[in-house]
Parts: sequence; structure tokens; C-alpha cells
Amino acid sequence: MTDAEGVPVMSYLEGVRDGLPWAYAVEDIGPDAAAVIMSRLGGWALSAPVELGRDLVERGARLQRHAFVMRCDLPIARPVEGAAPDGFQITPCDRAPADIFPAWFAAYPPGHPDHRPRDAEKALREELVPLLNGEEIGPLLPCSVLAVRDGSPGEVVGGVFVNDSNRGPGIADVFRHPERSPRGLGALMLSTALVRAAADGLTTIGLAVTEGNPARRLYERLGFQVVDESMTVLI
Repeated sequence: MTDAEGVPVMSYLEGVRDGLPWAYAVEDIGPDAAAVIMSRLGGWALSAPVELGRDLVERGARLQRHAFVMRCDLPIARPVEGAAPDGFQITPCDRAPADIFPAWFAAYPPGHPDHRPRDAEKALREELVPLLNGEEIGPLLPCSVLAVRDGSPGEVVGGVFVNDSNRGPGIADVFRHPERSPRGLGALMLSTALVRAAADGLTTIGLAVTEGNPARRLYERLGFQVVDESMTVLI
């Protein structure tokens, strides 16, 4: 992106986030990037380094997420061991979006750092379906998993989505139904995904965790380390 004189002020990659055009992997490479962004990207979501994000918020952008980017080197990951709790099993992520949606939507109730009010039908259609189809971040990788209750077809109560983005493989979501699944299931799902990712030949895997989310302690225990910090704002 250039200013009115044609001087480059910012580079970014373009995608879709929550149904909105999304600028991410932003590099603030020139003067007055915030001013140019505010004048040119109205209605966009933008994920940027913290300093630029704070500048945008001061100019009227709305903060959507303050997150820490974490990365795990799979050869030295520390996945937990053990079987799924009685009555549950970990399976490949091969169910229809409508089957996954109830647990995914319930995973972030009011009070959770990642909670935001939204319409259920719209969230299914514009968020979950594109994510699973690889249209939002990138293709869903085979190491993605679901946690389901025993039986046929078995209720989905949690999952881990691993997508192959143009920044490399990353965990787009780790979720579990807070009322329909036992504690500890998140660690087991994530550990299973890490083991399967390593078996598939992946060497590193990333994720982002919102500031204040206690799940960060689990990620650190499994071998993830903070490598960056970003803010996502709505222009």
C-alpha cells in the first residue's frame, strides 16, 4: 500500500476474517501507515504489530483481539500421553460443519476472552464452513482432530483445526463444549494433533492465543513459546 505520493507505507497479505476483508502479516514499512490505513481500509479487519495496532485504536479503530503468537518445534514438543476418557474418543476431523458447530459455538461463552456476540446461523455459514473448507486461512490438514462421544454417529464435543496457511501450518482453533466434555480433553486433543502433525512430516506448528486466555499455560506446557505479539482491529 502506498500513500498519495506513491511512497510505500505498508505491506500485507489479504484474506477473509469473520466475513470481512482481512489484512494480515502486516509490516509497517513507512511513515504515516496508520493514517493511510484509516483512510483506505474502512470496513476491513487488520492484524498488525502492537505499536501499529495501538496507533490505529487511538485513531478510532475498534480492537477485536490482542494476541500472542506462539510456535512449537515438533521434534521437542511435550504432548501428554494417555487414552481418551471413558465414553469419548479422538477421531479425524471428518464430520460435517453442522455436526461440529454446536460444540464449536458453545466453546466461548460470555466471560471467555474470545467471546463475542454473534448470530449462530451466520457464524456457521460465514465462519465455520469457510474455515473447514480451507477458504479462510488455508486447507485443513489431516492432523486435525475431533473429540466425540462413543456411539453412532457420536456427538462432537471438541476439536482442533490445523490449517496450512501461507505462513505455514497453524492451529486455527482449539475448542471443547464446556458442559458436554470433561476437563483435560483439550490437552489430549491438542497432543494428538501434535503427534499426528509430526508423523505427517511437519516440523513446526503455530497458533495465536488471546491475552488473558488461561489456555496459554497449557500451550507452554506442551512446548509452545511466544514468538510475536499482534493486535487485530476493525477499521
